[in-house]
Amino acid sequence: MDDTFRAMRVEEVAAGKYDQQIELRRLRDLPDNPLLLAVSHSSLNYKDALSAFGNRAITREYPHTPGIDAVGEVVEDKSGTFEPGTQLLVTGYDLGMNTPGGLAERIAIPETWALPLPSGLSARESMILGTAGLTAGLCVEKLLEAGAKPEDGEVLVTGATGGVGSIAVALLAHLGFRVAAVTGKLESAEFLTDLGAWKVLDRETLAPFASKAMVKPLWAWAVDTVGGETLFNVIKSLAYGGGVAACGMASGAQFQANVFPFILRGISLLGVDSVELPIEKKAVVWEKLAGDWYIGEQLDRIAEDISLEQAPEFLARLHRGHGIGRYVVDMAL
Repeated sequence: MDDTFRAMRVEEVAAGKYDQQIELRRLRDLPDNPLLLAVSHSSLNYKDALSAFGNRAITREYPHTPGIDAVGEVVEDKSGTFEPGTQLLVTGYDLGMNTPGGLAERIAIPETWALPLPSGLSARESMILGTAGLTAGLCVEKLLEAGAKPEDGEVLVTGATGGVGSIAVALLAHLGFRVAAVTGKLESAEFLTDLGAWKVLDRETLAPFASKAMVKPLWAWAVDTVGGETLFNVIKSLAYGGGVAACGMASGAQFQANVFPFILRGISLLGVDSVELPIEKKAVVWEKLAGDWYIGEQLDRIAEDISLEQAPEFLARLHRGHGIGRYVVDMAL
């Protein structure tokens, strides 16, 4: 077995300056974990961009290989859980954070991080979805569990051109909801309407709400992918009994709040985590994404395929906030 493989490596070349290169690595460079996968596809996420540009809250030590998503075949499993050749899917946990990640042709991980690729998805489709798709699925699941129905009214999605946002738009539209997509990239309005958005709104639409305790009800439910003040602006504009699934903090981790929307309108704030979620719960959502929630007709609209060599360029794009949809890293390109 050839013990060399390509991997993206991020190195701190000067104080606060990070360089991203594709290097040849050896299997002995990987951590001593039981499950060795030959990665066929990965994807780029905002968390990968943070890791690639030295965010120590994501990655403590460098040099490092980012990539919080991966799919591929089992090369070896010392735990005996999976047979060689089995197609496995890995998202979250410590992959790509402090464990060398999926932007490489090989990863070595605990067997408890992986699950079999759902039969309704190809390897490429699983990475178009990736952590973003899993997170969007979990947000939709939270809304449905809270009682959301298409006849309730519009569902707002913030950060709609991003990975989680774009998949949430497509998934909600697939389930029959009227989606109001909020974005700072109005030039991408056609992209969002092609995914099924009922309407597209400039993110500045929410800005005047900041000075008010509550505003008139505008939306029945919401998925917020950006956090910060945007999140509470969404909360104060929801209809009675509504709720928002919150899963991101690109616009900030804090916001100023009051209790009025919660005690006068019964609004619910529904937190979503896709990283440390037990693998059994991840598997349930993946089966939905491969089954009744399958948005195959939209996946190609969301995705752009790139090579591993292109990953640094596209991570820089994500880091600048210029990403649209999903970037799938195909190791064969």
